[in-house]
Amino acid sequence: MEWTEIIISVHRDNLETAEAIAHMIVPYGFYVEDYATMMEEVMEIAHIDLIDEELLSKDKDKALIHVYISPEENPAESIAFLRERLSAAGVDNEIDTTGCSEMDWRNNWKQYFFPIPVGEKLLIRPTWRDEYDAGNRKVINIDPGMAFGTGNHETTRLCLQCLEKYVSDGDKVLDVGCGSGILSIASILLGAQSAFGVDIDPTAVRTALENAEMNSVCNKCTFVAGNLTDKVEGVYEIVVANIVADAIIMLSADVKQFMREDSVYIMSGIIDKRHEDVLAAIEKDFEVIETFEEAGWVCIAAKVKKA
Repeated sequence: MEWTEIIISVHRDNLETAEAIAHMIVPYGFYVEDYATMMEEVMEIAHIDLIDEELLSKDKDKALIHVYISPEENPAESIAFLRERLSAAGVDNEIDTTGCSEMDWRNNWKQYFFPIPVGEKLLIRPTWRDEYDAGNRKVINIDPGMAFGTGNHETTRLCLQCLEKYVSDGDKVLDVGCGSGILSIASILLGAQSAFGVDIDPTAVRTALENAEMNSVCNKCTFVAGNLTDKVEGVYEIVVANIVADAIIMLSADVKQFMREDSVYIMSGIIDKRHEDVLAAIEKDFEVIETFEEAGWVCIAAKVKKA
């Protein structure tokens, strides 16, 4: 089976941010097309000003990031991750794919995705897997479709482990950047009274609703399309945000208004190089109570600082 090439087009002013987000899904590398300084570089290296006309016609304001997804991974989830994280970071983008057909890459990876135990209480079960032993674990039935959140990604697993520790019976949960709905569904299975999920991608919202119905928790879950907290009302005992560091920094400026004094704020999707940036952004209003780390990713649990 072929690898899938994902091509991300962004304005070159946003290239550094886009590269950092692309690096989250392909830590083994990618390559960038950026023609803005082509003339200077050619002269410096070759000392000649003869350049192919096709190259000269390239848009100098745009940069292309090429990433490659192996057949056993989920290209649909990777594309959803990119769209959600780039949008959350305010980066306009266009995403295209080449390689095997969309029908192939939407299905080929499923043969490699098996039930996954997470923490001590949960098991993530792909809907197409019928043979599994959950033991005493709560089973999350999940089909991510075109949304982010199978449970394979470190950021999602870290959030699930954190939710397992901090969700109490009767809690109300706010899930910012809900993706497939996996964190909201897990919260209900762990005893929460209700979950309100919001995502910037309408496709993710539809997928989350379908997954909630599949897990028989749709009467306790609400999902809406929106940007961060612009559609949020009320107060919650748990706020979970599995989004990119810059979006967490923006969210943290006003999320306190949706929290009680003893609410827990769970932040994930933070690459280790941005850990200190997030800590600096939240230190005025929040006190870190625990930090979880896995494979270069960080998840922070915090509470509102007492006056």
